[in-house]
Parts: sequence; structure tokens; C-alpha cells
Amino acid sequence: MFTFLLTDIFFYIIFFSLIIYINYVRKTPDIRETWSYVFKNKTGIISAVVLSFFMLTALLDSIHIKDKIYNEDRNEYVYSQEINSILDIILLPISKNTEKSYSSPFSSHLYSKETVKSYNDKEKRIYPKLLHKGNHNKYLDDNIKNIFFTSLLSILKSFILVFFIYILIFREDVFKNKFIFSPLKRNSVLFSSLLIMLSIILILYDLGTQYYVLGTDKVGEDVLYKSIKSIRTGILIGTLTTIVMLPFAVFLGIFAGYIGGYVDDIIQYIYTTLNSIPSVLLIASAILMLQVYMSNNPLEFENIYERADLRLFFLCMILGLTSWTGLCRLLRGESMKLREVEYVQASQTFGLKKMSIIVRHIIPNIMHIVIITVVLDFSALVLAEAVLSYVNIGVDPTTYSWGNMINAARLEMSREPIVWWSLFSAFLFMFALVLFANLFSDVVREAFDPKASKNYE
Repeated sequence: MFTFLLTDIFFYIIFFSLIIYINYVRKTPDIRETWSYVFKNKTGIISAVVLSFFMLTALLDSIHIKDKIYNEDRNEYVYSQEINSILDIILLPISKNTEKSYSSPFSSHLYSKETVKSYNDKEKRIYPKLLHKGNHNKYLDDNIKNIFFTSLLSILKSFILVFFIYILIFREDVFKNKFIFSPLKRNSVLFSSLLIMLSIILILYDLGTQYYVLGTDKVGEDVLYKSIKSIRTGILIGTLTTIVMLPFAVFLGIFAGYIGGYVDDIIQYIYTTLNSIPSVLLIASAILMLQVYMSNNPLEFENIYERADLRLFFLCMILGLTSWTGLCRLLRGESMKLREVEYVQASQTFGLKKMSIIVRHIIPNIMHIVIITVVLDFSALVLAEAVLSYVNIGVDPTTYSWGNMINAARLEMSREPIVWWSLFSAFLFMFALVLFANLFSDVVREAFDPKASKNYE
């Protein structure tokens, strides 16, 4: 049975809104031309491919289902309280087994020694073998050769997948021109980046079924699985917070700049006052109030998933309510400039209402600032979640997030020997998402900024 968490619903709204916007862009020549620059730029293409895989992972992790289990007492099938996502089902070969404790990446033994008795009752300290991975090679006995052979097979699979995608997209050109690969030459960057991304994913997946590619944590859970599951939290923090922020920033900024007078004074007072409050303290107090509410009303939540999801949703709301002031100030200044241009002055002379002028002239001319700021702020919000979770005022401790992984790594880095892979894994995935989001935002800024010199190379 499909079940919908609160953040799932809003993620679907974001996803369908993105589809509607894409359809709108296709029907609007000038905006389509601007976005075509983004996807003709090599950096834009590569970044879009990587971010698409992150978004697809978050989408698969937002489709939740409950399994039916047989209840012997009631003699019937009932729905389980455990909630799984489509991503959990896909990653089941990686996540279904856990070890006793820490193990390093690609290791075949635990990371700490244990005392065991030998056949003659003598005690000795050894590194115990792992139970589920690292000692069960699929193809070859030698670990290095098996890793190499598995990686080659994964790359071959990715070649086949990309070839079928190519045939599917350009089937008419391919069959009519007898496999003349001119479309492949024109889209070489797209297919190369797609091939590399698919190869990395398939290599990690195939190796993850045989080894702990990024090691295990304190309770023996696969760190690679935790890192992938944390993608949804990072994407939600970046997108849902933006959705909350935009209405306040856009409408208040435009009204303050265009209408002016006492309206401008009131809006300036609001965002100046909000800026004077330390955001960390505001977020901490809001999260603490939510925790008190959940502790006093435990019957309102069926399981721990709903509790954790509500905290994630509430964190997005608080971040959105505290991060709109910067964009509001920018839009206020731009609106003040636009109200003095000739075509706006002419519209006022002809008697158009203020709301009509805002909709027809002001909003279309500030959208490039909105898009650029939103894409740039996405990276900052992903990093903000990690910082907040590190100081225990972020997402729930049971929620998979890079911030929680970094928080847990504090004690791991102080032990002997050092457990470094949890911190490294969170850093690696967060670095990839933020890096390509920043690269994509640079291309978007260049495309939408009318003063920027556009270079298609």
C-alpha cells in the first residue's frame, strides 16, 4: 500500500511544478532560447546530468509503501508499521545485512580485534571475518581481480544502457541514415557524461552487493547505503525551503520597491527585525518547541517515520522563514529601479492598475534575479542542514542525513584507530551535490544575466 508522508506530498508538488515550468518554457520562445544556452554549455550539460541523478534518487526515496504481514493473533494480513521506499527496494541487496561493528572500505574483517578461544582453549586477539560481505566474491577468489572484473562488467552494462538510450532518442536518424552517428557527435558531451555517471552508479551498486564499498558504521550498517539515503534529505532541504522562501521574498520585495511609502517602511522594518535575530537561536527554539509538542502528544504519530518526517518538514519551514530577507532586499532595489523606466511610467499614465503593472512588467523583469538566487541558495541550504544537524538542532537523529553522519563522526575520529570513512562519505556526496549545483548556477546566472557575455564553449 502506498503511504504519503508530509514531505512526500510537497516533494511531488515541487516535481510536478517543475514539469509545468518545463512545459511553459517550451511554449515561450525567449525563455526557451535562454535555457537552450544552459544546455548547450558543456558545464551546464554535465551539471544537469549529475543533478538529474540526485533528483531521481530523491524521487525514488519519496515513494513510500507499507508491506502486508501475517498477524497470527488476528489470523489475517495487516499492514506493517515499517515504511519503505522504492529506493529501499532497489538497494535491498546492499542494505539487507548488517555486521557487528566497524569495518573499513573493501575490508573482509572487522576493524577492531576481539578475544576468541582457539581449538586448544587458548585465548587470542584476532580481527574476526565479516559475515555477509568481503568474503563472498561473485566472480574471482582474488579480491583485487574480482573488483576489477566486476567494475569492467558494470562499465559494459552502462555502455549497453547508453546505446539503447541513444537508439530510443535518435531512432529515426539512426535507421534512416544506416547508423550514421552524427547525432552522437552533436551530443557527445551529453552521452559521455551520461555514460560516466551510469558507470559510477553501476560500479557502486555491483560492488556494494559484494563488499562494503565505504565501510560500515558502529552498528554494522553499510555507509554507502546511508550516504545514498541522505540524498533525499539534502534535496528536500534545498528545494522545499526555497518554495517556502519565494512568496515572501518576491511579493514583499516587489511591493516594497514599487509601491513605496509606508508599505516600504513596514516591509523594511519586518526584514530588518528578522535579520537582527540570530537564525541559529530562532531555529533551535522552534525545533525544541516541536520536540516538546511531540513528546506531549505521542499518540498523534503512528510510528517513528512520521515523527522524523514532521521534524524535517518543520526544519524546512523555519529555514524558509528565516532566509527570504536577502532576496527580498535585492528585489526591492530592482523594483525601485524598474518603476522609473519609461514603459512603466507610460503604463501608469494610461491608467493601468498597480497590480496589472506588477504582473505584466515588474515580475517578468525580475525573474532572472529570482532564478539565479534560488539556484545559488540551494547549495547554501544543503550545507546549512549539515551544520544544524552537527549541533543537534537539525533533522531527527533517526533520519538519514549527511549532517547526522558528520555528527556521529565526531566520536569516531577521536577513537583509536580512527574511523574516517563515515566523515569521508558524507563529505564526498555533499561535495558532489554542492559542486555541481554551484557549477549549474554559474551557467544559469550567465544565461539569465542580460549583461553577461555568453560563451557556448
